[in-house]
Amino acid sequence: MDIGVFIPIGNNGWLISENSPQYKPSFKLNKQVTQRAEHYGFDFALSMIKLRGFGGKTEFWDYNLESFTLMAGLAAVTSRIKLFATAPVLALPPAIVARMATTIDSISEGRFGINLITGWQRPEYSQMGLWPGDEFFHTRYEYLSEYTQIMKELWSTGQSDLKGKYFQMDDCRLLPMPESEIKLICAGSSTQGMAFSAQYADYNFCLGQGVNTPTGYAPSAQKLQAEAAKTGRKVGTFVLLMIIAAETDAEAFRRWEHYKAGADHEALAWMGMQAAADTRVDTHIGQIANPVSAVNLNMGTLVGSFASVAAMLDEMESVPGTSGALVTFDDFIRGIEEFGTRIQPLMASRRHVSVMA
Repeated sequence: MDIGVFIPIGNNGWLISENSPQYKPSFKLNKQVTQRAEHYGFDFALSMIKLRGFGGKTEFWDYNLESFTLMAGLAAVTSRIKLFATAPVLALPPAIVARMATTIDSISEGRFGINLITGWQRPEYSQMGLWPGDEFFHTRYEYLSEYTQIMKELWSTGQSDLKGKYFQMDDCRLLPMPESEIKLICAGSSTQGMAFSAQYADYNFCLGQGVNTPTGYAPSAQKLQAEAAKTGRKVGTFVLLMIIAAETDAEAFRRWEHYKAGADHEALAWMGMQAAADTRVDTHIGQIANPVSAVNLNMGTLVGSFASVAAMLDEMESVPGTSGALVTFDDFIRGIEEFGTRIQPLMASRRHVSVMA
């Protein structure tokens, strides 16, 4: 099973709490996290893009780096870990993203891929005059399909003349073409999102479910496999998880409860208000905003001793279609080291991994 790290490109990572580690993002921090992940044999690193945060006492995600330039920098200081940047498709034209990807493919010598997002938080784009209207919530995968077709044409032929509803290409050119295949990821969880991933993506992200329910995402993985069967393509599921590990289960749970007790309610209220703008019920946005444990965006959370977390991660291999896990940590520097030295050595699914000298 592949393991990737969701690097801390935004302040405070993925904990919306006054009691969690408080820090600002920097290239230095993300370089350290990514290089240590590479050292311990992580398969990939992915950076999100967030163009406006949630505010509150913690100013959650008000500080964010830019994804493509960050990953270009990381490509130059790593040698074997796969790198994924995130493209906000409303803010960047497809031909520009295709060219940036080709450039980072060259820097990384074939280790680059793209995570495509359509955007769920209106103010990220309306602040720049780029929000096309709330009808976009319902048409975004039509838009993304044309967007992706253009990139794939440019990468494979060096030219696109696509005439669609959203894009009108006029003998658009791209040279040089990438030397390696640019893998695509999408986090679509709606029916339309899953269908898009089945048609165009190589992997689909889904949120893990609950606390210490490592296979709770199985229905999402099954749904993706059903859609992929229609297209005849192989598309894997990556599961987004947070790991809170310690010497004992009790110690790890004490830390988790401490984070929840410090929840930044002002930031959480802002998040919930933005999520409510998308009225569809079959998306991951509702899960993110659910107040049950929104302190870490309700992502699947593995809390326990190093041995307990290792066993739960191994359990995920039993779910058909699982390609791997994209993990976050409450404390990234400590978390990467503990994963590499205390968790991974106990995982049957990671016995093949070699640690760099």
